[in-house]
Amino acid sequence: MKFIRNYLPLFFLILSPDIFILYSQGCVAIRQFSSCAGNSLESNLLGEGAFLVGMNYRYFKSFRHFRGTEEEPDRVTNNTEVINKSNAWDFSLNYGITVRLYGSIVIPVVLNSRSSLYEHGRSVRYSTFSRGVADIRVGLGYWLLNPGEHVNGNVAVGLGLKLPTGNYNASDIFYNVNPDGGSQVRPVDQSIQPGDGGFGITVDLQFYEKLAGDLFVYGGGFYLFNPMDTNGIRTFRETLSPLLLNEAIMSVPDQFSVRGGFLYGVSHAWSGSLGIRYDAVPVEDLIGGSKGFRRPGNVLSIDPGVGFMANNITLNLNVPFAVRRDRPQSITDKEIEDETGIPRNGDAAFADYLINFGVAYRFPAKTKNIKMNHELLHTFKNEGLDNQLYKN
Repeated sequence: MKFIRNYLPLFFLILSPDIFILYSQGCVAIRQFSSCAGNSLESNLLGEGAFLVGMNYRYFKSFRHFRGTEEEPDRVTNNTEVINKSNAWDFSLNYGITVRLYGSIVIPVVLNSRSSLYEHGRSVRYSTFSRGVADIRVGLGYWLLNPGEHVNGNVAVGLGLKLPTGNYNASDIFYNVNPDGGSQVRPVDQSIQPGDGGFGITVDLQFYEKLAGDLFVYGGGFYLFNPMDTNGIRTFRETLSPLLLNEAIMSVPDQFSVRGGFLYGVSHAWSGSLGIRYDAVPVEDLIGGSKGFRRPGNVLSIDPGVGFMANNITLNLNVPFAVRRDRPQSITDKEIEDETGIPRNGDAAFADYLINFGVAYRFPAKTKNIKMNHELLHTFKNEGLDNQLYKN
């Protein structure tokens, strides 16, 4: 529906795919996706029969180690930090099934690297790599109010499915790991595996509301249920310490994200936003088992963004930066602490910020004219948008 696109150009960056972002945060395996039901409010405000195709690119570098909320700066000083670099491209297709019901599919492609000492005999730093298609997501979303009649605010709910299409046994060469100092091909760390090996279900909610003039408030969140317990892939962590025997196999963890903020329409083409977000891998899943190895963690970020729209093309840039990072006790940490009586909390590396850039193109629906009530039509005329209302 073009009248929505022209009246709400500022919304296209509110729910950028980096929450999808939850966004990946280094050693904590927060997968690079959010809701399966779509990537942005603008993407989901589609008329019946309209398409929107998009590509979103994300990059981060993690290297700051935390135990709980306390940073360990000596890791960087001593050159013992683990460095993860992640590049991800999400190719998406959204379709307006009706004015209120929309569907989407997201196909992610990743290129990851991980540099460390401890995984290669602790004496020389080497890197491992992973690449390829990650876990594909498909989903449906539904606006609770008719977008054509409620342009100043709305709420959408979504339900999606995460498919185990990504390689969850990506392997590379690990050096100095054999008793004779030789190398061995092993699965790469969980944090850079393209997939997790499990079917997942997501539920999500998103909303926006006009406060005054061109100022809006937005918010929402999603939860990924991963019922599978473990995926059968060996971590080799038990070779580092006998205490880590129960972390020998990778877990398939849940994850969730919540966010909110304000967005201001600078002009008909430009908009800016400022929000906060909280992304996390929980210690235990809500459904199913939580055995095996996982690095629980959470990140609180400030999320500024800028967006541009011209005709059917939209561009957006978000650079969320972390203000609080937390690596809580895992199940293994708690079990070892109970058994030994010695406080224990594993560490994880986090990024300072994420670069997220998206581009999308809308293919308007070739349908009959859209009917609107007289009051709303008068509003759009006052905004100078009446000449766009009946163009598809």
